[in-house]
Order: sequence, then structure tokens, then C-alpha cells
Amino acid sequence: MASNSDTIFHVLNYIKTHPDKVIPGEPKYKNVVSIFLDDKTKVGNPEIYFPDQKLAVNRMTEDFIAKNGDLLDFFHNQTNVRDQNYHTLWVTSGHLVNKHKYLVDLSFE
Repeated sequence: MASNSDTIFHVLNYIKTHPDKVIPGEPKYKNVVSIFLDDKTKVGNPEIYFPDQKLAVNRMTEDFIAKNGDLLDFFHNQTNVRDQNYHTLWVTSGHLVNKHKYLVDLSFE
């Protein structure tokens, strides 16, 4: 698990501020948001956070969740969970080479 949360913050902020560049995924679980970006989008540390044809899974720290509550609430509000607070955030990401997409999957627990 990588510890540099700056990249994840910047990707999430980019998604929030550039909704026209985002392809929403089909919801499979009520506490998850799945998002796709074109793989031409510039991201930091793609070899760590967007490995080719693999998944990178990061459990975000309590500090990350506390510092970025407003940003994370934006995504949590897109889940089908309305009356529950989250204490844990898992970010799963990867590069779908054949589809030319980056995957960002947020799981709130």
C-alpha cells in the first residue's frame, strides 16, 4: 500500500472539478462510487496508483479522511447510503489498458 495520499487527493479533486471528464460506473454496492477517466488524464505516480491491468488498493488514513471531509462527502453523497457516517475509505484504482481508462473506486465503510 502506498502512503502518498497527495496523488489520491489530486485525482479526487480533479474528478469533482471536471465532471465533464468523468464517466460514472454502474453502482454495484450501495456504499461504493466507481468512476472512470480517460487514461490521457495526467495523474501523479501512475505506476503506483494506476498500474496496468492491475488494481492498487489503499486504505486511507483517519488523518486523510479528517482533512478532506468536504471532498469525500461530495463522493459519499453519490452512494446509496444516506443515513450512515463513514469511518473508513478504501480507494481502489487501476489502468484498464485496452479500454484506455483509469478506474477510481471509492468504498465508504
